[in-house]
Amino acid sequence: MARHELARFLRDRREGLRPQDIGLPADPHRRTPGLRREEVAELAHMSVDYYTRLEQARGPRPSPRILDGLAGALRLTPAERSHLFRLAGTSAPPGVRAVRRVRPHIVQMLRRLPDTGAIVTDAAYDVVAWNPLAQALLGDDLGRHSNLARRRFLDRGHAYESSSAEEFGRIVVARLRRAADRYPHDTALTTLLGELRTGSEEFRQIWDERPVHAPGHRTKTIDHPTAGTLKLNCDVLLVPEDDQEVVLITADPGSPSARTIRRLAGAAAF
Repeated sequence: MARHELARFLRDRREGLRPQDIGLPADPHRRTPGLRREEVAELAHMSVDYYTRLEQARGPRPSPRILDGLAGALRLTPAERSHLFRLAGTSAPPGVRAVRRVRPHIVQMLRRLPDTGAIVTDAAYDVVAWNPLAQALLGDDLGRHSNLARRRFLDRGHAYESSSAEEFGRIVVARLRRAADRYPHDTALTTLLGELRTGSEEFRQIWDERPVHAPGHRTKTIDHPTAGTLKLNCDVLLVPEDDQEVVLITADPGSPSARTIRRLAGAAAF
């Protein structure tokens, strides 16, 4: 636990809030910059003494409940909330369910990648955003059959022959196992896992093996129905505050696959 850094972070965020930010009337005669300690303590449902000791780097390690109360009281962003938990020496607990909205700046990024196929997947492997080239590469039905786990194990939607099908199956199961641990009350995720267990013996076998996978770089070859054989690179960027992944699909510069992708991108733009 980084007591002094935690104390400084709490003071900075408290002093950066105005009374009107929490519904209190503005008072021109206030001497304290930002909120008072007792106001933060009341909003966080904790004693003033406990909060004061935290700000003075004298307090014990706060529990996740206390930290969540402080995050709400200080109006912390998701990134600031995660930072608060790290300073306290613990991991921020996830939300109740997987985040299925996509931040606008992520969507804008996808649109600025004309020669790169790009998708965003949530913790349950739903494709929650994509650009036109990704749809051309993965199938026109991407919007209707957007869950990659169902496409892989239940043959829902287009699933082109791929050299990495076996590897991808293990990647899917590893991520879904993490999601099941993080979001035990997510009904959509529970339904998905039930379908996969019922409908795929392969899924059940891999699930029982408890695979572990860290996202990163991989290559694969797919047999596209109109573009032929494509050798592709897949690189993953994390959106940790939403537990999402941005998958970038490219080909080696100057390769036949790169030229084909450029043609597909030009056709997809119209």
